[in-house]
Amino acid sequence: MSDSEIITGTISAPARLDKALAEATGLSRARVQGLIDEGRVDVAGKTATAASMKVAEGTPFRIIISAAMPAQAAAEIIPLNVAYEDAHLIVVDKPAGMVVHPAVGNITGTLVNALLHHCRGQLSGINGVARPGIVHRIDKDTSGLLVVAKSDAAHEGLAVQFAAHTVHRRYIAVTAGHPSPATGTINARVGRSDSDRKKMTVLPNISSRGKTAITHYKVLERLNEAAVIECRLETGRTHQVRVHCASIGHPLLGDPAYGRTPKSLRPVLERLGFARQALHAAELGFVHPVTGENIRFSSDIPQDMAELIDELRDSNR
Repeated sequence: MSDSEIITGTISAPARLDKALAEATGLSRARVQGLIDEGRVDVAGKTATAASMKVAEGTPFRIIISAAMPAQAAAEIIPLNVAYEDAHLIVVDKPAGMVVHPAVGNITGTLVNALLHHCRGQLSGINGVARPGIVHRIDKDTSGLLVVAKSDAAHEGLAVQFAAHTVHRRYIAVTAGHPSPATGTINARVGRSDSDRKKMTVLPNISSRGKTAITHYKVLERLNEAAVIECRLETGRTHQVRVHCASIGHPLLGDPAYGRTPKSLRPVLERLGFARQALHAAELGFVHPVTGENIRFSSDIPQDMAELIDELRDSNR
């Protein structure tokens, strides 16, 4: 399969989008769902946002498929910082720079590759061979905690909690400028950008596109032209914290996609070699899906973010 294969056609019979496209193209429904999530499916000239949407007979579609993936991710010996592990799940403190699961351009060196070795292949198979055990994700250049299911029972139980928005997730971020008010809630739908398939954007809450996204934030410390904030996620959409902070005029420092670092602060980031969004998944809590125990984990701010905060704090004196 080439790097830029495009499949076009029309829907042959009314159905759910993923089912209709699977029948029209021969791709599996799981593969179609993944392509929809990646913003690679257009229906009637618009980017599809949900696999469950209904499509009518004769509706034109276009699918952009990138290079073929290996049939199965390979186990690799990669060190992991494990916060917790039992027979059903594992909580990992992921470093910035590590991709969660294999994808085009990152087929090795991912968290999944590391877990396949660490867990000796004992991961939930619900998400298939490319994403075994993956219940949720954090961005490549975001550090911090995430939980992975080792058993199908754990996967199903965790998925229910994530869907119900009962999982506790607290992030620490460094924003450009000082959000005002110092404590607030951002309630704005998040969906795929029409102008750039790799990016998300805020959409009107009356829109049928995208998904409801709610972030509760609080300024923890004012720095020099920046602030340390905590974000508690009520929902967990792709790039949610990054998009929401940018939408109120305070993008995360170092974020290459959703905001430019103020000119006055660029020398600080360059001097420190800080080249990622300043975002860390600091707390993760949920009900153990098998034992029923309430468990919560915390992760210290990584060294690169701590150095950035110290530098901006010192220049604020």
